[in-house]
Amino acid sequence: MSAGDPPPPLPGARLLFSLDPGTAYLNHGSFGAVPIGVQRAQQRLRDETERNPMTFFESPGIMDRIVHTRRHIAQFLGADPEGSALVPNATSGVSLVLQSVRLSPGDEVLLTDHGYGANELAAKRQCRRSGATARTVALPLPASDAEVVARVRNALRPGKTKLVIVDQLTSPTARVLPVAQIVAAAREHEIPVLVDAAHVPGMLPVEVDRIGADFWVGNLHKWAFAPRGTALLAVAAPWRRRIEPLVVSWEQESGFPLSVEYQGTLDYTAWLAAPTGLFTLRTLGESAVRRHNAALAAYGQKVVGEALGLDPADLPDPGAPEAAMRIVPLPSGVATTRPEAHALRGRIADKLATEVALNSWGGRGWLRLSAQVYNRPDEYDRLADRLPALLKDG
Repeated sequence: MSAGDPPPPLPGARLLFSLDPGTAYLNHGSFGAVPIGVQRAQQRLRDETERNPMTFFESPGIMDRIVHTRRHIAQFLGADPEGSALVPNATSGVSLVLQSVRLSPGDEVLLTDHGYGANELAAKRQCRRSGATARTVALPLPASDAEVVARVRNALRPGKTKLVIVDQLTSPTARVLPVAQIVAAAREHEIPVLVDAAHVPGMLPVEVDRIGADFWVGNLHKWAFAPRGTALLAVAAPWRRRIEPLVVSWEQESGFPLSVEYQGTLDYTAWLAAPTGLFTLRTLGESAVRRHNAALAAYGQKVVGEALGLDPADLPDPGAPEAAMRIVPLPSGVATTRPEAHALRGRIADKLATEVALNSWGGRGWLRLSAQVYNRPDEYDRLADRLPALLKDG
């Protein structure tokens, strides 16, 4: 199979999902899609809850089940189970860390301009509360790993920068960043790093502990087939005593991670069903899924880019062979603001029966395509055939 060719489908994979067959769902990266078997596993857990809520929530067994699930997920990600906690999503983990770092007036949080917007808002809110400052370092889209590390290193202000937040796989630009090297650069000045790895679990091979970050958080409900509301926050040993839950509950005195995980009547069924998602991924074959998705995303980027008259050199490389998200630059003046991007996404959904992600970044609109085992090459072909006319019509 040459570069840009579509991969053969994984036998039976499409039948594992309950997606509407009338819609081309090319946006797995935003909310994921839960396999039918995982949906049923979660429903069985909900049924168990409702048969006797007292038994489900009050039994000591609920904490044992949460710990067992956390250990299973942490092992899959190469993280220390005793230094990790299950959380609802990556943004929850980011807010938890921002609270626990305990910023003071004059401190600063350093972000990149490729970061997830909600995390930037969370950082700015915490800075307003504490008198600190949020500062952003610009990273050119085609920058090499060495240039990315150099720019972050040069932006550090020892004694002033108290936290660096960097994405392992960026949401608006689908770029894999050299997070381990960034962590090493920050460690030279004893500056902690929070890695937002929202898209990593299930998509990219990862050994969390080898990255060496002070904090790492990744969603399982995007590419690891878990129910929505499942993420893992890994915390380096020196920080664990300082992690405080956003909401105090009965496990507060137990400390991290139980104080974070136990939240009273939280619906734990998503977490407890997450291992079924990992079983589904392993049954399909992790390597086979990664190869399929990366090749199909590259094919989608290629055909849509060609339809928009772009030279292959204008199509950004995500920076990792397993990346299953790709971006395509839109014509100048199209979707250059967040409201415009949101409106265009809605038009594509309504007029073309296709779900994609649209982002405005760097003064330009970008179409983000995802690929998952339920997708087919003809879905990208149809988008490529019809998108130029839709854009022309304004």
